[in-house]
Amino acid sequence: MDPSATAAGETVVTDNPAESRYEAHVGGALAGFVVYHLRGQRINLIHTEVDPEFQGAGVAARLARYSLDDARKRHLAVLPSCPYIRSWIRKHPEYLDLVPEDSRAVFGLYDKNDLSPQIHQRRCRKRAATPEAEAT
Repeated sequence: MDPSATAAGETVVTDNPAESRYEAHVGGALAGFVVYHLRGQRINLIHTEVDPEFQGAGVAARLARYSLDDARKRHLAVLPSCPYIRSWIRKHPEYLDLVPEDSRAVFGLYDKNDLSPQIHQRRCRKRAATPEAEAT
């Protein structure tokens, strides 16, 4: 089956700047959307929602890919505040470069080849858990 199609028809994703969201339509019906906030050269992807009727049909994945591809095309930095978009980037690390390096730790996103932020976080948690840390 074509990954862009569902039982109800083809999935079409578009940008609706008037509503500040990317929208997925299936057979003419609104199936889901990603709400964003655009400020300068940064786009904050805030929330992904898919109508229950269309869940499990790949609509959220299509929205994620479209919104990230659009950001790349427009040379926008991405702030993935939406948990779904963050998890999608983790599964598709070819999109990690869209997230500014200085913001990746905030969103729990790291280059798998660079373990230093993860090691730093573990050390900080370990120090905070020791009794000496409470005394200082």
